[in-house]
Amino acid sequence: MRAITSDDAGLSVTDLPDPVPGAGEVLIEVAAAGVNNADLQQRAGNYPPPPGASEILGLEVSGTVRALGAGVTTVAVGDRVCALLSGGGYASLVVAPAAQVLPVPDGVDLVEAAGLPEAACTVYSNIGMLAGLRPGQTLLVHGGTGGMGSHAVLWAKALGATVIATSGGARKVQASKDLGADVVIDHRTEDFVERVLAETDGRGVDVVLDVVGPSYLDRNLQALAPNGHVAVIASGSGTTAELDFGTLMRKRATVSGTTLRARPLDEKAAIVRAVRYNVWPLVADGRIRPVIDSVLPLAEADEAHRRVRDGEVVGKVLLTL
Repeated sequence: MRAITSDDAGLSVTDLPDPVPGAGEVLIEVAAAGVNNADLQQRAGNYPPPPGASEILGLEVSGTVRALGAGVTTVAVGDRVCALLSGGGYASLVVAPAAQVLPVPDGVDLVEAAGLPEAACTVYSNIGMLAGLRPGQTLLVHGGTGGMGSHAVLWAKALGATVIATSGGARKVQASKDLGADVVIDHRTEDFVERVLAETDGRGVDVVLDVVGPSYLDRNLQALAPNGHVAVIASGSGTTAELDFGTLMRKRATVSGTTLRARPLDEKAAIVRAVRYNVWPLVADGRIRPVIDSVLPLAEADEAHRRVRDGEVVGKVLLTL
């Protein structure tokens, strides 16, 4: 198979042995792989794959099932699928646990489907399962045009929630509005806490989805309504923060911090099942769609990483075979 490998000179396409599916696994001929910030972190040495996972970059793919391991009955050879991975996605072939494979609904482009698994599973496990966002509540999404943020806007609106998004610059503000966000705050020119409190008559939001990390923790609590939840899914601004326990306890707030990749297989399988039951019908009827910024050939993985690193993308960057 062809795969992307990394060395001091950058990323390059290399021929490697074809993977073989083991019991409970599926071999997928890759149509496209999603590019995530986690890939950039792994490349920098800050986010190693869990034990036993492929060292090849790539946490999500779409493609066609080519072979089944022993005991797999949930998919068939020839099925159009997308999959959540612990690694290995930047390749022409990849093995995935069958429990982490999702069907690509009719009407969804096979290449574009590669932008769904990581965002859908991360967003739903955090603001659906952990935070329990409900219709009629208000969600604050930081990075409302990123790979996670754009999906969160679409899912929350489909759920029936009010969405406030932060974005940087006029182009991204407009993109957030186009996705359906009810209120968009330009974090480059506005204080999001002041704006959130003004838009909610001083009450605050029920749930915050935070891709920034420690530097936003105190301000997220200030913007939170009583009994609210802050879900932190990235630590780009560092690894430590001061927490105002007075505010936390007065608001009866909860804060969670999660990663998806390192979770045990049974936890990821449960998340994928929940996504298939609760999110996939919204994908099938068009209320949620893959938000794709650009599609590049596998050999241009360095350029794909540059685009994600620069932070000017709207939605996902994909690598295609």
